[in-house]
Amino acid sequence: MVKSDTSVWEDCLDFLKTQVGEQSFKTWFEPIKPLHLSDKTLTIQVPSQFFYEYLEEHYVHLLRQCIHKELGPEGKLEYSVIVDSGSVQNQPYMVTLPNNNNQKSNGWNKEVKVNEVSNPFEMPSLDENARYSNLNPNYNFENYIEGDCNRLARSAGIAVAEKPGITSFNPLMIYGGVGLGKTHLVQAIGNKIGSEGKKNFVLYVSSEKFTTQFTDAIKNNNIQSFTNFYLQVDTLIIDDVQFFSGKEKTQEMFFHIFNHLHQNGKQIIMSSDRAPRDLKGLQDRLLSRFKWGLTADLQMPDFETRMAIIMRKMQSDGIYIPDDVVEYLAYSVDTNVRELEGVLISLIAHATLNKTDINLELAKQTLKNIVHDIESEVGIDYIQKSVGEYFQISVDDLKDKTRKKEIVIARQVAMFLCKEYTNHSLKSIGYHFGGRDHSTVIHAVQSVSDMIDIDQKFAHSIDELKKKMRMKQV
Repeated sequence: MVKSDTSVWEDCLDFLKTQVGEQSFKTWFEPIKPLHLSDKTLTIQVPSQFFYEYLEEHYVHLLRQCIHKELGPEGKLEYSVIVDSGSVQNQPYMVTLPNNNNQKSNGWNKEVKVNEVSNPFEMPSLDENARYSNLNPNYNFENYIEGDCNRLARSAGIAVAEKPGITSFNPLMIYGGVGLGKTHLVQAIGNKIGSEGKKNFVLYVSSEKFTTQFTDAIKNNNIQSFTNFYLQVDTLIIDDVQFFSGKEKTQEMFFHIFNHLHQNGKQIIMSSDRAPRDLKGLQDRLLSRFKWGLTADLQMPDFETRMAIIMRKMQSDGIYIPDDVVEYLAYSVDTNVRELEGVLISLIAHATLNKTDINLELAKQTLKNIVHDIESEVGIDYIQKSVGEYFQISVDDLKDKTRKKEIVIARQVAMFLCKEYTNHSLKSIGYHFGGRDHSTVIHAVQSVSDMIDIDQKFAHSIDELKKKMRMKQV
């Protein structure tokens, strides 16, 4: 008599009933459906990755025993795992996995990519194979440049990473504009916690992904599994919490998860594009909890920090870039780190395609196509050039250490105009004039202001130069 997949599986179920308790049988074996039998290999359909993992870990010996009993020593078992339950129009998406005949298996077959098939909230246990933190290993503190713009946030992040859940920085809220390094910093904290060798489950998830998972859990009547998963996390990192705005049910779920983790000494780290007080569409009780720990902001990097970022990036890529190009890029791109990195990538691409070295001319040409109206802006280099032409001295003389009276006056005028027409700090302006300190710039600005008041001819010269600056801005 030729056996069918259904008859083989029914005989297996009869055997399994005698080996496991009634509740376990209903939970783990009744939902399974036989799909087909071919060459002594029975394929059964299981409803999720979790089902596959649980059966392999707890019942693999019984399954192997009943398969061998029904199909002989050469009998094999394969799982067809439902990854996407599909709809009326679209068939379910399934992945077929073999039974591991050599050892217990706690995870997917190596050929199947976890990120493509797993729903994290379906995993009730957190053994080493189930800890998918979603962290990018390239984000770390070593390549996160410290400056005045991020010192507090970075220092707090290191403190949290060294003692997660123990410091008063719980929750830790990092906020700042687009491209200022929020994701880099929060993931650097997670990576450092994970590298300490402690058995901490660190999970990074965007607010949008959290919302999607929660929505799927509601749709699939799987809220309890979703909740159980998140309640087992030791360090929870939620990126861009501002996107919880207006999602009342998601906020309520996150509120309960937040409370449980916080009360049990677990670390919570969040990022946002604005301060908690400015977040709209969030429940008051949730906002109040955001303020329990430390809130630290990230600001636009100053000139010196931008220079350090450029040099570190080029160094890590093994590319040499001249100092004057570094200065030019750091001055020209003053918006955010993301745009700065984009400019560097474009610059390297241009140099590679044109088979030329990176120089100032190439940098200017590259930025022309990226930074809007780069040539029409009043910048330090334009001011230095204009002042040099007016006083008939070179830009190099303005940067030189010489104390000749006519050069000193021209240098002071240039510093005065830089203070008035650019957003550079005093320290940054001084750097562009031969590395002078901020006190020199303050003295220059005051000296020019005094001379304008007492010397009509000098005042006229300043007016002429200012007119040139204003024409450039038009």
